[in-house]
This record gives sequence, C-alpha cells and structure tokens, in this order.
Amino acid sequence: MKKLFFILTLIFSAGITAQEIRVSGVVTDDSNATLPGTTIMIKGIAKGTTSDIEGKYTITAKIGDILQFSYVGLETKSVKITGSTLNITLTGSGETLQNIVIMGSRNPTRTVTESAVPIDVISMKEIASQGAQTNLNQILNMVAPSFTSNTTTVADGTDHIDPAQLRGLGPDQVLVLINGKRRHTSSLVNINGSPGRGAVGTDLNSIPAFAIEKIEVLRDGASAQYGSDAIAGVININMKKDTKKLEINLFGGSHFSKNANDHTGGNDGNNIQIDLNYGTNLGKEKSFINITASAQLRGQTSRAKEVKGNLFNRYNAVEERARIAGVNINSLYANTLNTTPGFYNGLLNTINTYAQQVSYFDATTKTAIQTAASNGNLSGMRTLLGVDATTDELAFRGLVRNDFNMRVGQSSLQSSQFFVNAAYPLTDKLELYAFGGNSYRTGEAAGFYRRPNQSRSYTGLYPNGFLPEIHSTINDISAAAGLRGIIFENWNFDLSNTFGRNAFDYGVENTVNASLRENSPTEFDAGGLAFSQNTTNFDMNRKFGDLNVAFGAEYRNENYSIGAGQPESYNLYDINGNVALPGVTPANLIVTDFFGSIRGNGSQVFPGFRPTNAIDKGRNSTAIYGDLEYDVTEKWLLNGAVRFENYSDFGNTTNFKVASRYKLTDNINLRGAVSTGFRAPSLHQINFNATATQFVGGVPFEVSTFSNDSPAAQALGIPQLKQEESKSASIGFTAKIPEGNITLTADAYIVRIDDRVTLTDQFSRPSGTFADGTPQRELQQQFDLAGANAATFFANAISTESKGIDIIITHKLNLGAIVIKSDLATTFSQTRQVGAIKGSPTLVANGQINRYFSEMSRVYLEEAIPRVKGNLTNSFTYKKFDFFLRNVYFGQVTDPNTADVNGDGRVEGAIINGLAVEIEHPIWGAKIITDLSVGFKITETTKVVIGANNIFDIYPDVNLGTQTAKRANGVDTNGNVTYAANATTIDLSNANQFAYSRNTSQFGQNGRFLFARLSLSF
Repeated sequence: MKKLFFILTLIFSAGITAQEIRVSGVVTDDSNATLPGTTIMIKGIAKGTTSDIEGKYTITAKIGDILQFSYVGLETKSVKITGSTLNITLTGSGETLQNIVIMGSRNPTRTVTESAVPIDVISMKEIASQGAQTNLNQILNMVAPSFTSNTTTVADGTDHIDPAQLRGLGPDQVLVLINGKRRHTSSLVNINGSPGRGAVGTDLNSIPAFAIEKIEVLRDGASAQYGSDAIAGVININMKKDTKKLEINLFGGSHFSKNANDHTGGNDGNNIQIDLNYGTNLGKEKSFINITASAQLRGQTSRAKEVKGNLFNRYNAVEERARIAGVNINSLYANTLNTTPGFYNGLLNTINTYAQQVSYFDATTKTAIQTAASNGNLSGMRTLLGVDATTDELAFRGLVRNDFNMRVGQSSLQSSQFFVNAAYPLTDKLELYAFGGNSYRTGEAAGFYRRPNQSRSYTGLYPNGFLPEIHSTINDISAAAGLRGIIFENWNFDLSNTFGRNAFDYGVENTVNASLRENSPTEFDAGGLAFSQNTTNFDMNRKFGDLNVAFGAEYRNENYSIGAGQPESYNLYDINGNVALPGVTPANLIVTDFFGSIRGNGSQVFPGFRPTNAIDKGRNSTAIYGDLEYDVTEKWLLNGAVRFENYSDFGNTTNFKVASRYKLTDNINLRGAVSTGFRAPSLHQINFNATATQFVGGVPFEVSTFSNDSPAAQALGIPQLKQEESKSASIGFTAKIPEGNITLTADAYIVRIDDRVTLTDQFSRPSGTFADGTPQRELQQQFDLAGANAATFFANAISTESKGIDIIITHKLNLGAIVIKSDLATTFSQTRQVGAIKGSPTLVANGQINRYFSEMSRVYLEEAIPRVKGNLTNSFTYKKFDFFLRNVYFGQVTDPNTADVNGDGRVEGAIINGLAVEIEHPIWGAKIITDLSVGFKITETTKVVIGANNIFDIYPDVNLGTQTAKRANGVDTNGNVTYAANATTIDLSNANQFAYSRNTSQFGQNGRFLFARLSLSF
C-alpha cells in the first residue's frame, strides 16, 4: 500500500510539474510600498507581464520555472516557482539603469547590466511629475548627457522642429523606435544656419511625453540589427500600457527672467498644458488599452535688445506726410528708369509738396528739394532724401526703437496630440496589438525686420516697415498593428506593419511681395513638405539552451513630396503686373524703389516653392537579418548580428556587429563591440530643391538648391548620393558596490564615417570673360547649362571620426521613511573631419573646394554643440514630500561666425586647401543650469509640484557687437595670408538684435522658467 501511495504521489507531482498553473502575488519595495509597472519574465522564454497599479500580477507558468522581477532603480530578483502564490520584495541597488530591454539584443530576457552594449533606461514616472520640461526633446536634453537638442531662432522651419543628436553625430544618424518599431522622420531638412545643417531628424516633439512609460537609449552603432540611421545609436520609446487608472496633469509656467520682453524684465513665454492618460484592460487577461490626449499653448519669448542703426530716411518722412493727406507717393512710379516728363512733374513735384510739410527739415533742405523738383533732377533728389531721419521721424510718429525689434527667442505654438496603445490576446499563444496617434501643431516665428528705409520693404502697405512671420502647420500621424506569439511550438514571432507621415506646411503672414506693390497679398501659402514611410516586419526568435537565435525580414516604402505655393509667393512681377523672367524682362520694366533698387520677389522672409520645385518621389528597400546570442559560459556572453539591405535607388549594403560581455566578478563586467553601419541618403537630401531670385548689377539671376539627381548637378560634376558607411568600436565596464547601493558604468567609443552627406555652401558662376578651355570658362558653361548663377547641393563630401567616453554613476540610499537617489552622468566627445574633401574637378579647379565643406560647416559639425556635458540629479523623498534637484553642465561651444575676438584689429586667417580662410571664432563658455522642484502628495490621488528650470536665470555669453577689423583676402607669393588694407565693419549682433548667438546655444536663451503642476489620478 505504501508503495502504491508513493507511486501515485510521484505521478501526481510530475503531472503538476509539467502543467502550467496561475501564479499571482504582489511586488513591493523594501519600504513595503507597492511597485506598479514591475516587469515579470519567465526566464528562458519570451513570456512575461507587468504588475498593476497595486503592484499585483498574474502569470501562467510551470512549477520549477524561474520568474525574473525587475524595476527601474531596484535590484533584479530571480525566484523559482514552488506554488501559486509568490510575493516579492525588491531592494534598492542603486542601479537606475537595471531593467529588461529589447534593444541591443534580440534576447527578450536580457537586462541592462547583462547587455554587451551601453543602454540607458529612463523612467518617465518621476520626470513627468518633477521636471519643468514637457516636450520630449528637452526632457532628453536634460537627462541624457549623450543626447543634445538645440532650440533655434530666426531659422525658418527649424524654429518649429528641433534638431536632436546622439553622441555628437548628426540628427539623421540616430534611429528612433516606438515600442520597438521604426519611427518615420520629419519632412523638414535643416538648410539654415544651425547644428545639424543639411540633416533630417525625427520630430520627437510629435510624441506626447505623457504617453511614455520609459525610454531606452542604446549608445552604440546598431545598423546590423536595425538598419539605416542607427550609426550613433537607437532611441526606443515604450508607451504606457494597463495603468488601471485615469491620470490628469495640469501644467502652467512662464519665463520670469531679467531679460524677458526684450531685456525689460517681467515674464513671457507663457506655457499651459493639459495631459490625460487612461489605461485599462479589455476584459481579458493580458489585454489592455491606453489612451493619451494632450493640449498645449506656448507663447513666444523675446530676447532682442533695442535696435541700432538707421530706420527712416527723409523720403520716408515725405511719403508719411503724403499718406496722412491720402496720397500714396509709391503708386506714382514703378521703375525710376522710365523718366518721362510726366514722371518729373508727377513724382518730383508731389515730393516737393509734402517735403515742405516736414517740420524738422530746415530751410536749406526744403529749398534744395524744391530746386531738384523744378529741374527734374532725380539724382539730386535721391541724394537729398537718402539722408537719415530716424530720430526726428520716430518722434513724429510716436514710436521708439524697440518697436522695430526682431522677435528673437522661442516661437509660439499651439499643439494637440492623441495616442493609443493596445493589445488583445486572441489565444494563449497569439496576441493582436496596435498603437499610433496624431500630433497637430501650429507655430509662429518671425524673420528679420524689414525696415521702412529698405527696398525689400514696401511702405505703400507698411509705412513703418514690417516683421514678416512664418506660420507653420505640422501634422504628424502614425499607426502600427501586428500579431505576435508562439508558432511551431516554441518559436516566438512578431509580424507587424507600421505607417507614419509628417507634413510641414508653410504660411507666411504680415509680409509682402514687394514687386506687386499695392496689389500684393499680405498672407501667402508658400507650399509645403511631406514624408511618409510604411514598414513591414517579420521577426522570429527562440532559445536553444544558452543560445538565442533570432532572424527576420523587412520591407520599407518611403515617399517624399514638395508642394508648390501660390504664384505670388515666389514670382517676380514687372511694372505691368506680369511675371518677370530672368534674362528676358528688360531692366526698365523691373519694379524699383525710389532710389533705383530692385524690389524683391516672392513672399518676404520665405519665398514659396515653385511648380518647378514640386516633386513626388518614392523608393523601397528590403532587408534580411540574423542575430545570435550565446552564453558561452556563466561569465562570458557573445553576440553577433548581420544584415543585408537593398535600396531601389542606390543598391546593396551588408553590415555586421559582434559584441561581448565578460563577468570578471559578480559585480564587475567588461563589455565591448565592433560593428559596421550605414545610413542611406534620405529622400529629402536626394530630392529637396528650392529656387530664389538674386539681383546682380540690376539683372535677376536664379539661385538654387538643386536636387542631387538634377541636370544641374550632373552639369557641375556633383555625383549621385550614396550611403554613408561607418565602422565603430566600443569598450567599457559596469561595476556594482552592493554595500553602498552604487553602480558605475563607463564606455568609450570611436566611430569612423565615410562619405558623409553635407549641404554645400553656395557655388558661384565666375564673373568676367575667359578663353575657351580654361577652368573658369568651363565652369561658366556648366552654370549656363544649369540655368543658374549660384547653386548649392547635397554631396558625399567628407569623412569624419568621432570618439568619446560616457560615464554614469548611480546611488540609492534607503533610510526607511527617507529615500535619497543620486545620478551622475557625463559625456566627453569629439568629432573631426578626416581625409580630403571630395569635390567636383571643375569646381575644385576654380578654387571653390572650400565651399563643399566650409569653415562654418566645419564648426557646425565639430564644435557648435557641447562636447562635454554632464548632469547630477538628486531626489529626496520623505513621507508626502519629494524634493528634486538637477544640475546640468553644458560645455563650451564655438560660434560658426568669425570676428576679431582677441581685439588685435583683424580676423585671423589660415590657408586651407590653398585658399585664405578666416578661422577666428567666438567661443561661448560653459554654463551650469540648475532645476529645482518640490512636490507634495495632498492625498493618494492628488499631488502638487512647484519648481523652476534654470532657477538662477543663467544665459549664454553675450554676443559680440559692432567692431571694425581687417579681413583675410588672399595668399601672397610666399604662402602667407594677406589682409585688406582697410578695416570693415563686423556686427554679429545684427544691430543689437542677437544679444546671444542665434547660430549655436547650449541650452537656449530664455532664462528662468517657473512652473506649477497639479497631478490627479483616479
């Protein structure tokens, strides 16, 4: 009988060991607080769940399986299942980067500290409630030292979409994923003066930050795993899931700064935002839906100083007296070359009539004007009326100089965002998931003030000149859906399709097409840009003991288009209202101002895209890839990946990666990786083109950014764009001191990129007459064939080498009711051009090689963003209070402009590629920005936070003002730089408008921001 009982017991035990049971429990920390969002995985297979808002979880597993529990900032714990109830307490380890990640490895159970490559995991829970930043770019700029995002001002479209960079590489050399799926890029290519010039990045601000659970930042080349763009690394954004609550976030703040409102003080840049997030299940275990809605109103900031220089001349005074009397003097002429008797009698006599009414003109001046009118002396009248009259005319009109200031600072915007993330298990082995959203933003930024005494202004419509505005409309949509689960018994699979589209439409307001004069609209549709991407993926992976095998395939289709604006936004019109054509329309039919200067074409500040610029181009790519990860021993991990990709427009590329990690001890790991990578030239860089009209000697010429595949590019010897190729290596270590709850990671890297795509400076047609067969004549003929007088292109012009080191130290101290967390993260990086510039033989022969990659472009690439950056973050929690303190160190940057920085009377030059180039740049010093906030939990569902970003109201170094200096102008026979005999004026501040550099800034120029946040959860 005993023997039978023993056999039955053995059979029963084996049965329950083999069968799956429901395991449930509660996850808490060492202060007995529940831990919602804890990741629970069954070790060895890709099966897991997360704890709910009360820290509870349920998972189906087998007796004897190992459950792995991980939570950001706490020690990961592995526990063997012995029954249906398993309650877990996670203790602090100081490891704020410890978490299950899906990046850098296709092993679904790999943690950060086990990874062979450096990965940061940023939990949004504290950031969303404690920090002053509300958009994703600025959040990452403050918390991730290797990430840089620069806000720009007076830079057209770049005012509205901030370029972002990782490890000092380009905005288009970092790949962005959402829930592990490729995110589409922006439709905007940065063509103005800002870091990231010529690059296309991802519009991170189109993703509502309140919808995000955590962000994983892979700081290592990963093209062999993820494809194009992942040269610098990958940013993976994980969206919230089943939070089992409704969260409401009310945010308000403003810049209370000494330099607000054009340095008069007070506050500006008001920011109001409301966020809502709701997560729940869909009536079935493991199902969920999470919905986020966000709305924001952000005001502009103004940081210009009182404008300097001439604003009004005597002609403006005369036309104002006429305007008051109901007469528009500007309507009495169209082109001052047409000097008929009626012209003299009509215009000059009318001018004389109203000149006599200008009270501050002295008797001598009035007499001289009368004489010039009587004699029909146009030249003499121009001389008399061209004299500055700013001071007197300001007084007459009741204006002050600040009325003519530019709007220098952050642009205003209105934003509404919506995002959904959902999943539903169809069976125990098959899950349907979907996510996506829409972001709709409108923004307003201004350009350079058109003063009334300038020909590009038109005082017939704007007597005091005008400040033209760019009104952007950015519409971003995305949608992804897929099936994932288990097939063939134990293979994990994921089949998905992801679509995204970004559209950027330009509206121009408070402006004029001066060649249309009184008939000009004051608002224009200037056209727009659009980019869409559709990606289909199929991935599989399985573990064979200590070996994880993964492979997959991808098909991607992309489309880029440019839409033309309305005709008035780009055309030049003649005096009869007909379209003027360069090289065809006679000079006497071109519209001029009173002084004979030609009035500009198109909408001032941003001329619209022309029908000849409009394009609609697409391409597709296919890829296959494989990934092996093998635990050679308990201490040694080895990972390898390879990817083959074919693009329809430039061919094939194959890339690999090998990474390894070795455990020296239980607390010290060594890791390293080597890889090759690539970045396909974007459709934007291949196809972007824009045209403007430039006047040389009174004759209009076309000036263009030509598409890379255009006949003009072929005529000037610009080769077809090809992929950028990279080689990278990294080595580092992780260390833990369990007794002190301290973790340290340090990773050094080097990245060599060949054939980087750059936007050239402007190449010009040689002036003069040259003999056939000379390089100058050949270039003239090529420009004539291109139909242009000046041109810029995208080209694979240079190669670069980037290297640096990232160091992160984390610490957590738990004293019962008091919890103190500290994180110190720093990055040191350097990027340099290596090798020669790759240029067209004809352009090189004409001495224009430095326009491929100019000194200004070099500074933007190498020195315009901080190469040293660090942050120290401290949080202190006591009962219902929490305190947050963050200090961010932004290293020095170099301004791309040149000036007499050292005050020796000249702008220093050097010989580069046989030509004299100015190399004396201002260097803006390092700064520390301090954020501070205090939070109080009023009830279990209500929390209030007040705080400040940049609490000490720190600004960048003040810009250089007006100076005179001798400029480098050539090379003598002895190979020395020569300088002009006479000094010329340099003014980087643009008449006191750019108090701080507009071309580069470590952290913006808005000053202190005070805020309050009310958080509710139900």
